Amino acid sequence: MVEYSFLLLVIGGIQMNTDELKALQAPLKERYKADATAALITLKAQGRLGQGVSCKVETGKALVEAGLHPATGGDGFLACSGDMLLEALVACAGVTLSAVATAIGVELRDGVVRAEGDLDFRGTLGVSKDVPVGFQNIRLYFELETDAAEDQLATLIRLTERYCVVYQTLRHPAAATVFCNVTNK
Repeated sequence: MVEYSFLLLVIGGIQMNTDELKALQAPLKERYKADATAALITLKAQGRLGQGVSCKVETGKALVEAGLHPATGGDGFLACSGDMLLEALVACAGVTLSAVATAIGVELRDGVVRAEGDLDFRGTLGVSKDVPVGFQNIRLYFELETDAAEDQLATLIRLTERYCVVYQTLRHPAAATVFCNVTNK
């Protein structure tokens, strides 16, 4: 079994304080309570097919070129979408953890968030119809430097799981629909 692993340092000692976070989020919470439709946002991503078997994805901060993983014939020089999924999970969980820690008053001096996912590429390559396509297991790890009590840590992790968008989407998949529009030039 091929194991994916991604590691990201998320907390470097600088943390917003609870009052700053509450002040930042209070008007948004009030607005969303008063007008639920204001909270409905459609996030979008776009890519353009590239050379060979690749796709250039605009992330809003940079252009990422994704391609085949070496286990499916890629050369390893392009980003793998499986890695990008784990990176999105790590990023979302890290931001959520930091926000929750700030909101509940848990001081984090340092921390690492790591995600691992297991894939069996026989499914992806159509070698075996009995093998599912996609991650079979995903694990999320937090390594924190803190003096927080066990009950505070339990609350921190429970609330991080609850409010992490990517984690919750993986745990409870959204309805997904595929559309195709063909143009002839």
